[in-house]
Amino acid sequence: MKTITTTEELAAFCEKAKQEPYVTLDTEFLRERTYWSKLCLVQMALPNKGKQEGEAVLVDPLVKDLSLEPLYDLFRHQATVKVFHAARQDLEIFFIEAGVFPDPLFDTQIAAMVCGFGEQVGYETLVKKIARQSLDKTSRFTDWSRRPLTEAQAKYAIADVTHLRVIYEFLSAELQKSGREAWVMEEEQILLSPETYITRPEEAWMRVKTRTTSGRFLAIVRELARFREGYAQNRNIPRSRIFKDDALLELASTKPTSFEELGKSRLLLREARRGEIAEGILQAVKEGLELPQDALPKVSEASTHLQVNTALADLLRVLLKAKSEEAGVAAKLIANASDLDRIAAGKRDVAALTGWRHEVFGKDALRLAQGEIALTAKGGSVRVVGV
Repeated sequence: MKTITTTEELAAFCEKAKQEPYVTLDTEFLRERTYWSKLCLVQMALPNKGKQEGEAVLVDPLVKDLSLEPLYDLFRHQATVKVFHAARQDLEIFFIEAGVFPDPLFDTQIAAMVCGFGEQVGYETLVKKIARQSLDKTSRFTDWSRRPLTEAQAKYAIADVTHLRVIYEFLSAELQKSGREAWVMEEEQILLSPETYITRPEEAWMRVKTRTTSGRFLAIVRELARFREGYAQNRNIPRSRIFKDDALLELASTKPTSFEELGKSRLLLREARRGEIAEGILQAVKEGLELPQDALPKVSEASTHLQVNTALADLLRVLLKAKSEEAGVAAKLIANASDLDRIAAGKRDVAALTGWRHEVFGKDALRLAQGEIALTAKGGSVRVVGV
């Protein structure tokens, strides 16, 4: 297999890819020690042609002076489908690095869920079931930033795109038969939205799980989360290296106003008890305490206790299972537990009630909620009947 180490080689390969209906891609990266993913390798493969196996290459982005602009130009090339499996983390890297998305995109994980392969189906499973091959996973957990790559690493990496060709062609054909291409495209719009990958420090507090609804407590949580996110982004370090969520909630509860009080924290890392982090914590607590009453944050509706009709929620779960089996689509792709609870609480701004989900499940879910249909069991199946 070839490893591309110059911009000229990459440009030549991408020009070949532009002549093909699709190209398969994957990445290897590191994120354990950084906030942003560090791209370490790009894998690409062209389609097979009869008995001739398509060219497959590794691209080494760590080589000095190699530009990925030819790859980004390929991403913009509308005539070639860019095929990934579970593309979210790959797309985040390219969006953060260059503000570009592969278009058109085909995500085989989403397609597999639509085609009935289960929830969050893994690449290894699809290789076994569709390509009838097995994967050597010994290099799965490895430091992809080290050079030179071993033969085992290279073999593992290239397998992530060579088998993907068979998987893509199979799933694409299945979607054409079922007429569900639009379903997959609808799901992929989330992956192609910049909002999926932008983390604003002022919104970071919404990801911190707490049952407390006190506005003052939430104000301190918000300021602490804002400081932590901004600090992590600016220094490109994991937010957990600054302080973890349990320490954040402890700080919001104890409200330290001095280094002495801060030093009494049970959960705060030693490095966070002094220097810039300690100063940032104390300033965040101060700002949360001084925030005017009318400016205190409020818990979003989604985080508050819904008045859920539990009997209806149980019936919706049965309906979802029946509809997912009938359609051959992973249930979790149609709706999750939160969606069902919101419908059972009378909410209608739910994704499961829109788009293709409405046809598969949402339409009957609303009819069930309104008492227009009932569920009956016959043998091992559940049926919808009018009332």
